[in-house]
Amino acid sequence: MDRVLIIGAGAAGSVVAKKCAMDRDTFKHITLASRRIASCEKVAKECVSPIEIAQVDADDVAATVALINKVKPDLVINMALPYQDLPIMDACLEAGVSYLDTANYEPREVAKFEYSWQWAYQERFKAAGLTAILGCGFDPGVSNVWCAYAQEHLFDEIEYIDIVDCNAGDHGKTFATNFNPEINLREVTQDGKYWKNGEWIEIPALSIKTMVDYPEVGPRASYLIYHEEEESLVKNIRGLKQIRFWMTFGDAYIKHLEVFKSIGLISLEPIKHKGMDIIPMEFLRDLLPPPSSLAEGYTGKTSIGVIIRGKKDGKQIAKMLYNVCDHAETNREVGAQAVSYTTGVPPVSGAAMFFKGIWKGPGVFNVEEFPAKPFLDDVAQRGLPTTIVDVAPGDQDLLFEVKT
Repeated sequence: MDRVLIIGAGAAGSVVAKKCAMDRDTFKHITLASRRIASCEKVAKECVSPIEIAQVDADDVAATVALINKVKPDLVINMALPYQDLPIMDACLEAGVSYLDTANYEPREVAKFEYSWQWAYQERFKAAGLTAILGCGFDPGVSNVWCAYAQEHLFDEIEYIDIVDCNAGDHGKTFATNFNPEINLREVTQDGKYWKNGEWIEIPALSIKTMVDYPEVGPRASYLIYHEEEESLVKNIRGLKQIRFWMTFGDAYIKHLEVFKSIGLISLEPIKHKGMDIIPMEFLRDLLPPPSSLAEGYTGKTSIGVIIRGKKDGKQIAKMLYNVCDHAETNREVGAQAVSYTTGVPPVSGAAMFFKGIWKGPGVFNVEEFPAKPFLDDVAQRGLPTTIVDVAPGDQDLLFEVKT
């Protein structure tokens, strides 16, 4: 158990490859594959130890199967687009290899984030004796594992979870997204929802915001949006009454978003341009700076955490588990900004957990279903330590009643 195939050489995929190359005790054979071989060549030159590279179109199941059969990995780490999750899972099943990703599947045609498509693979992976690990990024990923750790070690009963995500960095661009622009804009512009008292409550996109005091960053306006880890945590955290996800967006980001939306640039419906069909969202994506270009000169920090409230020994308690990551420091280490770094380091730890037999079993799993502490210890050693603090109502009072 030491051979890994990484599919996707974008900003986060490059971090996965570089971090794997720093740990040859665990990852003895590393192959990085992408539709663009030039992207793989660039990453390979920046790795501290040699890696293999290959070209593959992850939408092509047969081509991916052929590559897997050639490389013979023990695990495929999917760092491609969420649209490609199912083709890569199909290829893994056909080739007989286990699977790990960082984001759930969504169809190209509509922005719809849910695990139903991938959970439907449960019996197929189970029958094949293969493991599929879903959502092993930061959020989803580390955020899920924090909740599992809290359930295992900090609380007798968890009642409320608020996941809070702040990027307080400055990349100096007029407008740019920190991960794939198409995925980012689709995620933000879809209607929001949160889970309360056994049901999902839907809200218009970006219609609710509050101030959150983020560690090492300070108060920031945070918007209530839907995020995929809520779906699996509702399933796996016992006694949960409410879960919400909050993310910061600056005023300039919101204004650009409003303009893009008002003139149809976020649409997925093809339009005619000089006799050709083009998709406005894809056109906008190609106009924006690629996330991998943002690292140089990026200042500031990310501050991401979970605020958890519940009971211990019959008493109401509240805890915050969080990580703060510095853009300049991650650029110095691996030539990546902190959003790519926080997404790219956890799948390396998830792969290590799989190779060690700690995260393993036949079937499809979300990360919170595995032991939490070994993963958090491993991811801390690779650059993303967790801090745990007690929270008083005056510090982080997010239990107000949301008005829709």
